[in-house]
Amino acid sequence: MSVELWLALLSAAILISLSPGAGAATAMSYGLNHGVRGAAPAVAGLIAGYGTQLLIVAVGLGSLVAASPALFVGIKWVGAGYLIWLGISLWRSKGALAAGTGTRKRLRQRFISAYLVNITNPKGMVFLVALVPQFMDPALPQGPQLLVIAATLLFVDWSVMTGYSGLASRLRALMQSPKAVRLQNRLSGSALIVAGLVLSTATH
Repeated sequence: MSVELWLALLSAAILISLSPGAGAATAMSYGLNHGVRGAAPAVAGLIAGYGTQLLIVAVGLGSLVAASPALFVGIKWVGAGYLIWLGISLWRSKGALAAGTGTRKRLRQRFISAYLVNITNPKGMVFLVALVPQFMDPALPQGPQLLVIAATLLFVDWSVMTGYSGLASRLRALMQSPKAVRLQNRLSGSALIVAGLVLSTATH
């Protein structure tokens, strides 16, 4: 891959990651509730989900999702329903802000929850099906090119999601009273519900 093409890929990766969506809402929600360190497992889950989507696209299954309206709709509603469920759970939550990073079980739960957010987003997968070929040279071996593309997309997304969670965590100092905790739970929950509703309107 030429330097010029990689710079174009880097620019696209930054714009993709910065755009509002389910991933950003999830990273900010966990950052607000658990701080930037406590949100790290959720960010890792988002990246793992993104990486799984890239792997699916690389082996060609992403094209099947893009070509099958029924499969696309099925995955879309699972993802949208999951996000809305997470949002409603936060709305109903009355717990205080979590201190520190949490137990190993809770860290694993954050990872899995965030992983499911990305892996059940068919719009992201279809977008990758359209995006990845734009940065590949058919005359060169595909493997090394796919590795460069995947590494660039994942590193940029990890950086941006960590930034989103860090930005949200700065608001924690203002969210210590029970009333403020309820407010931040409802703000975070609303963001996830909106992300789910937006995902439910996704089309090919």
